[in-house]
Amino acid sequence: MAKGIRASHILVGSEKDAQKIMDRLEKGEDFAALAKRFSKCPSKSKGGDLGWFGKGQMVKEFEDAAFAAPEGKPVGPVKTEFGYHIILVTGTK
Repeated sequence: MAKGIRASHILVGSEKDAQKIMDRLEKGEDFAALAKRFSKCPSKSKGGDLGWFGKGQMVKEFEDAAFAAPEGKPVGPVKTEFGYHIILVTGTK
């Protein structure tokens, strides 16, 4: 099991908006470009990159989804107290 992961995310306010972004990703659009355009998180300036993190550093719903996600395949929408996330795991260690 991964001790730490590196992930990017796109945070939006509604499940509908998150699903629209997932549809665009499935058609091959660039994750970082979509993050810069649509995410409400300050990480959007880095294409949604949150860097490396371990267990206990993110809210539970986000952490559970991120640690269960396959590397390189976007997952979501994941609902947290902050809104709806699309998560892309970019590395594991």
